[in-house]
Amino acid sequence: MPKKNFKITVLPGDGIGKEVMREGIKVLQKVEGLTNYNFELTEYDCGGEYFLKTGKEWEEDAYTNCQSADSILLGAVGWPGAILPNRNIAGAGVIFGLRFGLDLYANVRPTKLFEGIHHKVHNKSKQVWEPGLVDLITVRENTEGLYTPTRGKLSRGGVDEVAIDTRVITNKGARRVIKYAFELSKRRQKGSPGDGKKRVTCVDKSNVLDGCRLFRSIYDEVAVEFPEIEKDYAYIDAYTQWLVRNPEWFDVVVTTNMLGDIASDLSSVLAGSLGMAPSGNIGDRHAFFEPVHGSAPKHAGKNKVNPMAMIFSVSMMLDHLSNKFDEPDLLVASKKVDKAIETVIKDHKILTYDLGGTSSTEQVGTEISSILGKIF
Repeated sequence: MPKKNFKITVLPGDGIGKEVMREGIKVLQKVEGLTNYNFELTEYDCGGEYFLKTGKEWEEDAYTNCQSADSILLGAVGWPGAILPNRNIAGAGVIFGLRFGLDLYANVRPTKLFEGIHHKVHNKSKQVWEPGLVDLITVRENTEGLYTPTRGKLSRGGVDEVAIDTRVITNKGARRVIKYAFELSKRRQKGSPGDGKKRVTCVDKSNVLDGCRLFRSIYDEVAVEFPEIEKDYAYIDAYTQWLVRNPEWFDVVVTTNMLGDIASDLSSVLAGSLGMAPSGNIGDRHAFFEPVHGSAPKHAGKNKVNPMAMIFSVSMMLDHLSNKFDEPDLLVASKKVDKAIETVIKDHKILTYDLGGTSSTEQVGTEISSILGKIF
């Protein structure tokens, strides 16, 4: 039987994005060799470093290729000194071009603690948080809020006097991302780690902001369609401390763009580091997957950073393709990739510095790929 082909656009980006992408592709190609799937990769340089060399954030045909691809992988963008005339970082046009251009309205960020992760939260004596207590997904609205380009600045006589950023919350934008969150909770095999209940928590600041009041009112309307899923509410300031104190309460969290950006970075601490934080930018027709972390110029070229967030993002892509094209074997592959990462962490021998080890980026990627070959 001929292999089924999937077209994947690869955008390594800047700094450590290139390094972690190499390891993500290594694992993806391992999956290719173990399954009946072929991943046709088309790679484009993009981001700040590319801008400094060429004056462009990416090639004109890169976006067209993304439009026709089955999925997209992005490393990270941003580089010192690479600033656009509008003062945005060079590379922002890549991310926002994809999010807005492809209408990727749901930014999905899982947070899960695996056995063997050591960090400084919760248990001072053992420096370990019980793995079963952390398994949640943040669903962040991705195409409006404070990132909507409704902003401006007043400059007089060379002095910047006033800057205005306007947050936009729409009925359409809120409704579809909230519905996505409820449907995601419905699909999850387990509910919250604390009591096993399927639960969607609406995080906002509706005691102060009209946009959040609209967001919460639409949440209530959508929740009626999912009576089997428990409703839950939290103001963002209270949520940040509940997240750290009682992460086991949360199953799926849905919130607005900027609040979700900040809160999901905080939740990554519960998984060990930003090096453990993958994400998907998902719409009705298109999607791209990337680690939450940035390009980290100070660590670039040292072969020292954690590639697991990128590899987890590859796993998320496989899961997404499985659901989109009704290919259950891709879901199996996704779970095997997760299991391989989990095994490496549990062994605690081949880990990067952020997880208490001394291994290189390449060593971790190679070890995950090797274990994947054994457990498939």
